[in-house]
Amino acid sequence: MEALDFEPRVLANRRGVAFALAHANSTVQCVITLTTLQTHFWLDPQASDTQVLKTFRDGYGRIRAIAERKMLAHPAAKLELTPDDFARP
Repeated sequence: MEALDFEPRVLANRRGVAFALAHANSTVQCVITLTTLQTHFWLDPQASDTQVLKTFRDGYGRIRAIAERKMLAHPAAKLELTPDDFARP
């Protein structure tokens, strides 16, 4: 799997950050919720869109790894990452 040339963006409803990954000759649309960024990446709840995207980019390696594992376990065209996906057993 490789990252696409897709600029991450904060969703209009501020529910999360949308991004895409390439997987098996297709594109998987992904969203990581703001709650996840706040819980596992120390994002301030009052953060601006610029701060949200910086936090996303700073944590992208870990975010991508979790997204790829989730895609392998549950193939789908759309994927949402929530705090449970980052919780350690």
